[in-house]
Amino acid sequence: MANLPQSFSLNAPFGGPNACSTSANPNPNRDPKMASAEQLVLDLSNPELRENALLDLSKKREIFQDLAPLLWHSFGTIAALLQEIISIYPVLSPPTLSAGASNRVCNALALLQCVASHPDTRTLFLNAHIPLYLYPFLNTTSKTRQFEYLRLTSLGVIGALVKVDDTEVISFLLSTEIIPLCLRTMEMGSELSKTVATFIVQKILLDDVGLRYICATAERFFAVGRVLGTMVASLAEQPSARLLKHIIRCYLRLSDNARACEALKNCLPDMLRDATFNNCLREDPTTRRWLQQLIHNVSGGNRVGALQAGALDLM
Repeated sequence: MANLPQSFSLNAPFGGPNACSTSANPNPNRDPKMASAEQLVLDLSNPELRENALLDLSKKREIFQDLAPLLWHSFGTIAALLQEIISIYPVLSPPTLSAGASNRVCNALALLQCVASHPDTRTLFLNAHIPLYLYPFLNTTSKTRQFEYLRLTSLGVIGALVKVDDTEVISFLLSTEIIPLCLRTMEMGSELSKTVATFIVQKILLDDVGLRYICATAERFFAVGRVLGTMVASLAEQPSARLLKHIIRCYLRLSDNARACEALKNCLPDMLRDATFNNCLREDPTTRRWLQQLIHNVSGGNRVGALQAGALDLM
């Protein structure tokens, strides 16, 4: 509550005379941007004003200081955002989501990403299990623009959670279906969705809890390895340096686990061992070093591995 502007009253009836003091008690010292944000947040709980408020807040969320605490602690606001999300569940299957409805719910998701990103609201966001409301969107398979936009924006919320290294976040996500949902997107999404989903898996793997979880059973390891291998094969035809970077980092992290490293000796794609991606990685020395270290780890430091890794130095 301490992060809320003093003028924003949570005790008054919603929409009542004291709900927002902007008009009743003008204060020349108040930040006009936050005054605008407060009014837009109030508008979210009015069905007739919500669509415009969603659009304005999502566009301006970067300029509103402490918007996340304002959204979280104001009466009825998170419920209104969840209502927007739940309202489109019926059009997910069969896929009949319109472009307008997709844009509207994505604006609501953008505000939830703001809440997920803020240090004062991230834990509250997790404790309320709000990411689970997004999972039906990640479980869709339609490749139309409106569904792809919906998946990408939902992944952005999860990506905001994992961006800050926090074992609590990773542990929560691992208690849900996030890994198979990300793997699904990594297989069938657009390049950008694949990149964000792979980034999420990468951040999970970089946490010790996440690495242990993925490598705890052969089923989990090979599920991740199969999808990574499929993506490598597709990138040989349509290269993407950004996506390849995250894939290589996932493989490198897997090689930190002894059992996984042993398995990678047999299942690491040959295209990562030869010159297939030389041109793709020519301008990315960091990823080239990761790939060199990966080959070294998987080869066990033998002469063949040293020659393969050394070839990358010639790029």
